[in-house]
Amino acid sequence: MTKSAVAKSPPPKSTLAKSPLARPGKSQPVLRAIKGGMATSAKAAPKPAAPQAKSMAKTAMMRAANQKAAPAAADDAPLIALNLPAVKLSPAMAAYFRKCQDKLGFVPNVLLAYAFDMAKLETFVALYNDLMLGDSGLSKLEREMIAVAVSSQNRCYYCLTAHGASVRQYSGNALLGEQMVMNYRVARLSRRQRAMLDFAVKLTASPASVEENDRERLRRAGFTDRDIWDISAVAGFFNMSNRVASATDMRPNAIYHGQAR
Repeated sequence: MTKSAVAKSPPPKSTLAKSPLARPGKSQPVLRAIKGGMATSAKAAPKPAAPQAKSMAKTAMMRAANQKAAPAAADDAPLIALNLPAVKLSPAMAAYFRKCQDKLGFVPNVLLAYAFDMAKLETFVALYNDLMLGDSGLSKLEREMIAVAVSSQNRCYYCLTAHGASVRQYSGNALLGEQMVMNYRVARLSRRQRAMLDFAVKLTASPASVEENDRERLRRAGFTDRDIWDISAVAGFFNMSNRVASATDMRPNAIYHGQAR
């Protein structure tokens, strides 16, 4: 049987009579859609989008993609919220800034922030270098861990960013750097490290509650009395730095965020 013959042949009357969709007196059934228990007319299929509408949608999508790809504004401009113009660097500080540029590839913003007063800048640099880089029974990594644990307690954006990067670099462990920033207690630390950080954080949060038992715990973990002094001095220095950084809204160099990851 041909297709044209099928199209022209009317459906048998007996079929129409039995169909619930048949209408008396009509040669073709009227389709009904059931919605919410009531018969309603079937909706027409949506028309395909016009070429112009498709083009506009594509343009909007491309514009949104370009906006997402745009670089973010610099996070460290201005680097502090105070208007303190820098003065001319002393010969010693000019040489130190060049050393930072050669070794690190940049000058840390904390040094630029102190550059309004050479006496303060030189004092800060001398104390920092002695505590963090000088001879000590604490390793450089341990001192950086103290810096981050204290800064995490104080929620200091600058020091968490800068010294979190240092923990990642010295340890070669990006996970440890993240754990130290978030909560040092979740990190898999040695007994020595845990005792050191517990003491530094207690000294930060409730210094008046530090007792001989706390010092004795450090001794049992293997620290000498000189080490206990150094733990205390590093913790004290970063409590000071955290407060100055927070008070001035000091912003860390953007490069720290991507280091050692």
